[in-house]
Amino acid sequence: MIHPLADVQTKQIGEKTTIWQFVVILKNAIIGSNCNINCHTFIENDVVIGDNVTVKSGVYLWDGIRVEDSVFIGPNATFINDQYPKSKQYPSKFQKTNLRRGCSIGANATILGGLEIGEHALIAAGSVVTKNVIPNALMVGNPAKQNGWVNNNGEKLKEISTNIFTDSQGNNYEVVEERLIQN
Repeated sequence: MIHPLADVQTKQIGEKTTIWQFVVILKNAIIGSNCNINCHTFIENDVVIGDNVTVKSGVYLWDGIRVEDSVFIGPNATFINDQYPKSKQYPSKFQKTNLRRGCSIGANATILGGLEIGEHALIAAGSVVTKNVIPNALMVGNPAKQNGWVNNNGEKLKEISTNIFTDSQGNNYEVVEERLIQN
């Protein structure tokens, strides 16, 4: 479903994707299936969005952004693709930013260009991400720092001993070489 008040120039949109009013999507953007693109969103040409992605209101996805499957992007999250922006001066190439499968970006978070947000990582609302984020990391603050771990469902894990964690379902996890592994 594409709302009649949206300006959608691309033909590359998967089935069951909903695009709401006041969205602008340029002609070379690629959007997967079963996505929800909320109102007041702008998506440039060199953007690829996977399946089952939610983009909330007030988000602008600039050239060079890659969004894998099942990613959540909260309202007014900000992405940067030019390290040294100047009016009417464009870089020869924009920075590439990768949002890996299942990660979540909180409301009003800022993601600097050229970074990778790991699978199932959770960026807290209002955080400013200045470096790559490892999978399942919970990132908080300005600049964002790791403040724990989340499971693949986004639940913050409780530490029960050094590098051993549990979730509310009683599943146990271990951190090995900066990777969260379910036991």
